[in-house]
Amino acid sequence: MGLLTIGAFAKASRLSPKALRLYDELGLLQPVEVDPASGYRFYDRAQLDRARLVAWLRRLGMPLARIRLVCDAEPATAAADIAAYWAQVTTEAAARQELAAFLVDYLHGKATAMSNARSTLGIRFAAQTDIGRERARNEDCAYAGAHVLAVADGLGGHAGGAKASAAAVGVLAALDHSGAMSDDPLGALKHAVEQASADIRALAESDPSLDGLGTTLTATLWSGSQLALVHIGDSRAYLLRDGELFQLTEDHTYVQSLVKAGKIGPGEAATHPQRQLLERALDATSDPEADLSLHAVQSGDRYLLCTDGLHGVVATAQIQSALSAAADPETVVGELIGLANGAGGPDNIACVVADVIDL
Repeated sequence: MGLLTIGAFAKASRLSPKALRLYDELGLLQPVEVDPASGYRFYDRAQLDRARLVAWLRRLGMPLARIRLVCDAEPATAAADIAAYWAQVTTEAAARQELAAFLVDYLHGKATAMSNARSTLGIRFAAQTDIGRERARNEDCAYAGAHVLAVADGLGGHAGGAKASAAAVGVLAALDHSGAMSDDPLGALKHAVEQASADIRALAESDPSLDGLGTTLTATLWSGSQLALVHIGDSRAYLLRDGELFQLTEDHTYVQSLVKAGKIGPGEAATHPQRQLLERALDATSDPEADLSLHAVQSGDRYLLCTDGLHGVVATAQIQSALSAAADPETVVGELIGLANGAGGPDNIACVVADVIDL
């Protein structure tokens, strides 16, 4: 059968010609032929499946850059990414719903403060680091407390890396000990990251031998029924909910930027020679550019924070299997570190596991 004109293809795919022209420009859905004289676009019927997938994902509200990754991925990977995206949407919607309900009651004079779910939800947690099998020193740091979880991966290849990760996690630990269950948890985390950055800069200025020191940082602050998350670098946060594993953070690496731009696929990223090259970190030379997000929490959730010494060598399916075990957080942490060392342990490993429970 012949090619479809842009008008016929738009009707069949339920995408407007204007949308098709945009997706062509973005490299998301390109015509198989363009008339050199008129510039008129023609499409193959085989492209209808991709076009319909794009239309459905747009109805979900997924950004175009992420749609391109989903469309180019293997079906299982695409399905996992859609599930992760929707989990993020629903948690953010739940947080906004709680705020909206409070504002309605507040404006009607029925409430003077936000509801507090801390009386019904709590966490069980465990944290551990391991030097791995090939490193001479441990530059990773981990912390778990009643309100704060954190992991950090020191950079620099010398004692400065360990000092930087300890400084960053130390600031978060102090936030936990101060009992800072703030009405503005994201603001509290932002301030903590700025303090950590200042401390790392002071370390570098005090000792010239620590040139190049820095650290990644991924941390959470519990505030009622919400979890505030701060992230910079390539350490990660995961959520296991109802048996499904969702990655809550995005690596700030050169390779991840290539994936986002559609230049390489996720499979290529896993073996790319520059996969450990960071584009963002807490260091002594630049202002921190951390990602901040707020997530709704529910009983039964299990959270994992880890450095790339774990996720860089252990397959996601293995991580999910270990987290799905009906074991306490300390046992699971030991299992995950064992998996990393069983895969060669080429790097230090930091791991925190926390369960949300009904009190």
